[in-house]
Amino acid sequence: MSFDPKDFRRALGKFPTGVTVITTRDAEGNPIGMTASSFNTLSIEPALVLWSIDKGAWSLEAFTRGKSFAINVLRNDQIEISNRFARRGEDKFADIHTRDDQHGSPLLHGTAAWFGCKTWNVYEGGDHFIIVGEVTDYSYEENVNSLVFHNGRYAVPETHPAVQAPTRPLEARGFLGDYLLFQLRQTLNAYASDFYPRLSHFGVTAEEWRVLTLLADGKSMEQEQICRYVSQPLKELMFTGEWLQEKGLASAVGSKIQLTVKGQNLAEQLLDMAIEHEQRILSVLDDTEQAMLKLMLKKIQNAI
Repeated sequence: MSFDPKDFRRALGKFPTGVTVITTRDAEGNPIGMTASSFNTLSIEPALVLWSIDKGAWSLEAFTRGKSFAINVLRNDQIEISNRFARRGEDKFADIHTRDDQHGSPLLHGTAAWFGCKTWNVYEGGDHFIIVGEVTDYSYEENVNSLVFHNGRYAVPETHPAVQAPTRPLEARGFLGDYLLFQLRQTLNAYASDFYPRLSHFGVTAEEWRVLTLLADGKSMEQEQICRYVSQPLKELMFTGEWLQEKGLASAVGSKIQLTVKGQNLAEQLLDMAIEHEQRILSVLDDTEQAMLKLMLKKIQNAI
């Protein structure tokens, strides 16, 4: 059975993964690294892990013929590192502090965890090779969160409220209901669950909506700059750009993306819909309260 590759990718995006940078050294001893979200455990006894690499990857030979590699599990504040190692054609290790593991593979500074591995085997896997490694050393940091990739964009892990056991149950419940983070999260969930289904009426996804509204003024923007605004890795943004181009909503101008006239018209409709939705949600507040709410939220953002 054949699938639409882009739609299949969207379905796979419903499964959250971590984000890692896999590192090694090539035959000349040069450091090699790439971003990967395919890392997974395979065995505890012996300690085996696996990940996969595209057969068209620039660093394919270094990883498939090398004898070792390291897996750097990124922290949730290391998005820029993820984006850097997802790009081609630059010195990815420039100005980045590293040290070598026992096999000589570079270890990135400040990651949530790392695993030093000897290559166990390399297997065929369609348009990828599956690389299995035997873990020979590892380390991790307590009380840090890892970077997550979900629904085509970066995310952060959170403990589900249903499994949290509050300390001092009665007092904690009273505090939780008045806790700012809890209120912000509840408001965001309610707002998003009411807003995002409306996008389907326009035939766009949440990822496409973010790019369309960002470029609504008709000006082109570098893809790497767009990544920072919409919290998408460059590779995923490229897919979003392709979808927009297939729909006639955007065009690629070198490394930039620009909306077509059709795309600008749709972006204006989406913005009008978003403004109308916001006005309806905020109608429980008067004009002064609405302005004060936004002002206070901005103050909190700037203070953190």
